[in-house]
Amino acid sequence: MFCVPSSEIGAIMNITKGGLVLFSANSNSSCMELSKRIAERLGVEMGKVQVYQEPNRETRVQIQESVRGKDVFIIQTVSKDVNTTIMELLIMVYACKTSCAKSIIGVIPYFPYSKQCKMRKRGSIVSKLLASMMCKAGLTHLITMDLHQKEIQGFFNIPVDNLRASPFLLQYIQEEIPDYRNAVIVAKSPASAKRAQSFAERLRLGIAVIHGEAQDAESDMVDGRHSPPTAKYVAAIHPSLEIPMLIPKEKPPITVVGDVGGRIAIIVDDIIDDVDSFLAAAETLKERGAYKIFVMATHGLLSSDAPRLIEESAIDEVVVTNTIPHEIQKLQCPKIKTVDISMILSEAIRRIHNGESMSYLFRNIGVDD
Repeated sequence: MFCVPSSEIGAIMNITKGGLVLFSANSNSSCMELSKRIAERLGVEMGKVQVYQEPNRETRVQIQESVRGKDVFIIQTVSKDVNTTIMELLIMVYACKTSCAKSIIGVIPYFPYSKQCKMRKRGSIVSKLLASMMCKAGLTHLITMDLHQKEIQGFFNIPVDNLRASPFLLQYIQEEIPDYRNAVIVAKSPASAKRAQSFAERLRLGIAVIHGEAQDAESDMVDGRHSPPTAKYVAAIHPSLEIPMLIPKEKPPITVVGDVGGRIAIIVDDIIDDVDSFLAAAETLKERGAYKIFVMATHGLLSSDAPRLIEESAIDEVVVTNTIPHEIQKLQCPKIKTVDISMILSEAIRRIHNGESMSYLFRNIGVDD
């Protein structure tokens, strides 16, 4: 588990070679909190840049200091207007490229469109498109955190450091949840079982998996490549040839594999956005005897009515990191708590700028983490 003593962090954060420039690509001031925390830990000032929207909604970026021959780190946290966020990043990267920056490193804690990383029906793999756009704009390195699918790293032709938030969430469980030894780690669907197993093994706790109607709809979407051929091609198939048909899926009744009776249930996942599946999982766990329910996730998108639904639900606490700003949601729902991950992002920036190994940040990280 990654953990650096605060005294050690204080000693090493200011040791950076010259030629580092730190920019925030957000025009939304509420999204700059993480950038300020990182700059404070590194002991550097934020770079001078103007990012704003023209009256016709075009994005304009004006870099107000020299970046020639320097390592430029562009921190971009995703706002509610995700498409504007992407354009701000692309335009700033290209502006640094044309201003002769030595290297341009994107620090994107939550990679947008990461859920669209597989072919669905006749759609497209949007995260691959976004990766190509970033590389074409001039990005030379990417720092991100807990990609929805680790295979997204393969969409880039530049180095990608996919950091993990789990050490900070594990630390929160150990320090902030009383009697966590009486807890059980819960996967709200079979797809989340590997993450839950990783948490359970590190905390020496049991695991439970919810299977049935509460599982993610994402895994049940039909891939369009299995569509039947059009009528003009049917005659080409030999009359004696019978292609076996796949048996249609039928969701079993909802089941909890594992004992949660009289225990604290801790549901773990990478993203919490549409909270319906989490609410259904919480109700199921309550029915099975869990007396307290926590939800732990790296990225708290918390879209639409999520704060109100969480406040009215059986969930006792939702713990997310500050990869995405959610101060407004916290005001609407006191159950939402935040874990700061600026420490690991700052250390990643320092190591890349100084040409040091990144392996320290991935100690004890397994394939399934």
